[in-house]
Amino acid sequence: MRTHRAATAAALLVGLEALGLVGLAAWQVTALLSGDLTSPATAVALLVLTLIGAASVLAFAVGTARGRSWGRSGGVVTQVLILAVALGAVTGAYADPPIALALAAPAVIALVLLVLAARSAAAEASAGERPDADSPGAPADRS
Repeated sequence: MRTHRAATAAALLVGLEALGLVGLAAWQVTALLSGDLTSPATAVALLVLTLIGAASVLAFAVGTARGRSWGRSGGVVTQVLILAVALGAVTGAYADPPIALALAAPAVIALVLLVLAARSAAAEASAGERPDADSPGAPADRS
């Protein structure tokens, strides 16, 4: 299965999001080592969850780049979760619209690219299931 431009671009964006999670984990390690925490146990648990999330998002990026449907599906779920975080960042007592926009804009772009990649993959699979009448393996017309 050949990878389309939309899938490649989506994989790149999802991969960058995984790198963002790795950066967040590095920031968490710095906070943990500096002792600037209320609960070190909670900080370690959050760090582990962040690293698991980064590994998962990176796997989705690789799966998308390889044209796997599970990669695209995981990527879509990731974008929806990022959009939920962005919505939280724009509302509430500590609302920060620039942060919300910085989170939401790439997520929307990646979501659109993932949907386009899924449509391309479906069209390619559909074309593969219905061979052309002129192709060597096509059944003869018996009418």
